[in-house]
Amino acid sequence: MKRLRLCVAITSLSVAALLPTSSMQAQTATPAVPQAAAPRDGQHDFDFEIGSWKIHLKRRLHPLSGSNTWVEFDGTSVTRKLWQGRSQVEEFETDGAAGHIEGMTVRLYNPQTHEWRLYWANSQKGIMDVPQIGRFVNGRGEFYAQDTFEGKTIWVRFIWAQTDSKSPHFEQSFSEDGGKTWEVNWITDQTRDAGAS
Repeated sequence: MKRLRLCVAITSLSVAALLPTSSMQAQTATPAVPQAAAPRDGQHDFDFEIGSWKIHLKRRLHPLSGSNTWVEFDGTSVTRKLWQGRSQVEEFETDGAAGHIEGMTVRLYNPQTHEWRLYWANSQKGIMDVPQIGRFVNGRGEFYAQDTFEGKTIWVRFIWAQTDSKSPHFEQSFSEDGGKTWEVNWITDQTRDAGAS
């Protein structure tokens, strides 16, 4: 009986002696998990748009039809900020051989998701389109929405580029294959209107 107690005591002592070593090994073997970077605050990403601009617009006349006929317009846009820049309203007006386009964009920044929503409306329809949702990464903004065009479900993509230059560049594209391929149908290049008050 004494021998059994001695074996149990030795075994307990041996396990106890190993525990700190095992615990240390477990601590050193577990790699430190890197903390995710805080989402980038993009509430001032559209500040470049504030003010008055001269606009040159190229528009594909018949998108998603195989046509490559483009029409051109010239005009102006004026962007005003609201909510310390977390919202903007842009008034857009152009004229060309194909007619007159009068539109408005409302841009809203969501500080929880760090995304912008871009709402476009034109004076012919008088309704806001489905919002484009996205953000800027390394100076390039990409915004997407699912919409319909001539009865078909499509994806719409807005791209803003060259936003740190004197001539910001905008493109709208449509995709009818879920984003595998894109067809550009609206291009605007703008220059600051030095004569505007």
